[in-house]
Amino acid sequence: MEKRKLGNSGLEVSALGLGCMRMTFGDAPIGTRQEMIEFLHQAVDRGVTFFDTAEVYGPFTNEDLVGEALEPFKGQVIIATKFGFKHDPKTGPHPTVGLDSRPEQIKRVADASLKRLRVEAIDLFYQHRPDPEVPIEDVAGAVKDLIQEGKVKYFGLSESNAEQIRRAHAVQPVAALQSEYSIWWRNIEDEILPTCEELGIGLVPYSPLGRGYLTGKIDENATFADNDIRARNPRFTQEAIKANRVVIDLLEEIGKENQATPAQVALAWLLAQKPWIVPIPGSRKLSRLEENLGSLDVELTGEDLQRIDEALANMTIIGHRY
Repeated sequence: MEKRKLGNSGLEVSALGLGCMRMTFGDAPIGTRQEMIEFLHQAVDRGVTFFDTAEVYGPFTNEDLVGEALEPFKGQVIIATKFGFKHDPKTGPHPTVGLDSRPEQIKRVADASLKRLRVEAIDLFYQHRPDPEVPIEDVAGAVKDLIQEGKVKYFGLSESNAEQIRRAHAVQPVAALQSEYSIWWRNIEDEILPTCEELGIGLVPYSPLGRGYLTGKIDENATFADNDIRARNPRFTQEAIKANRVVIDLLEEIGKENQATPAQVALAWLLAQKPWIVPIPGSRKLSRLEENLGSLDVELTGEDLQRIDEALANMTIIGHRY
């Protein structure tokens, strides 16, 4: 498996990571715990060393699953998790009730995540979302304390803007930024990507396959269960799915010339943008994982990349991402 370094941090991971959210949270159907543990083992066997989870996925259950599954591979894999939400079990089955990046909360979350992940130190600890009530300098300072205490190795941000990244980085170097980035969501290219490049910060795109749409497997006849987040996503209305088919047509056209699937072209396009970009497509099936890993063998030419950029410039993607 090809390895990549996340910016100047020295943190080296597999060129493709694995988003674990959907193994316990987000859409249906969800496999059994044992099936997901076996799947995570299969990912390691195929060279994946970078796994993404979060306290809020479940909440708590995703970290617990990942911790159990990857415990036999300590020292061989990198586990990223996230803080930044508050939970109230009194609210019922969905106890997440808001943002909370207060330093004392960050430190509580770190201690709890360490136990669930069954590790001595969290490899990469992201702020899941900016908290308007807490200065980013306080957030970075809290993680800096955790790094000095040996509880965290690297600091990350998620969905932060350029100013927030700079302010946080001045307090504690940011190793990686997680943000949505794909062929059909490129809004970070104007400010965020240049900021990451300037500061030596790696980029970890989530939803690199557009929540499955860029696989080409979803058409206007698709239906989603009530607990599937796509059931309420504007880009997954029948009208949007049909209108955005032009993106799939483009991926299929490029794919035919490169003996690749639409998903592989979409991931290869991301990998070709910068050498410090590491996408984390989510999956629960071995066939999908192997398809995604096949993108590492797809070498898009400069002409391919130019054709994609020119075609996308003439398209209007229908529907907001949330």
